Amino acid sequence: MAQQHLGPLELVGDRWVIGDPKRKDGSCLVLTAAGIEHHMRGVPEPQAVVPWARFTRVGVAATPSAWEATRAWGFAGAFGPSHIRVGRGGCSVSGLLRHPSEYWSVNYTHHKHRYTGAHAFLVRALFREVSDAKALHRLGDPDWLGAAVARLAPLPARWAPSTRRQVREIIEDLCP
Repeated sequence: MAQQHLGPLELVGDRWVIGDPKRKDGSCLVLTAAGIEHHMRGVPEPQAVVPWARFTRVGVAATPSAWEATRAWGFAGAFGPSHIRVGRGGCSVSGLLRHPSEYWSVNYTHHKHRYTGAHAFLVRALFREVSDAKALHRLGDPDWLGAAVARLAPLPARWAPSTRRQVREIIEDLCP
């Protein structure tokens, strides 16, 4: 069976979702063919829809543990070095939009379970490399994204140039 998640990114039915909409005050982002939809628990319609064509870049921040995305941890994390964003922005999707040019960011709800450090790194790398390849619309293709996740998820848990190169090569291979 193919890998069904990469950190906060998981396959729910036939759609890839970032975050856990089932938790109290749950918020998630659904990656669709049209763009990114922001959903809130208990609300049937999306709160916002941003078409892929408006994005110039998209990034994901993912903390391995839910408590790292709390306001208190953000305050404490401000006093020490960290390779991940902590605090309220620790679970967010952000991007640069065009027409007009503006910064966009939405927080999502962390799942109850931890994300591995490798998966938190790899989901960030996936979005960075797809942005660099100017292929953001591919994130809305569930089959393409499933193939990317299946190849990325088993990569080793290290933040090395070789891992970054492997991510880039996988995305280049999948984006002919």
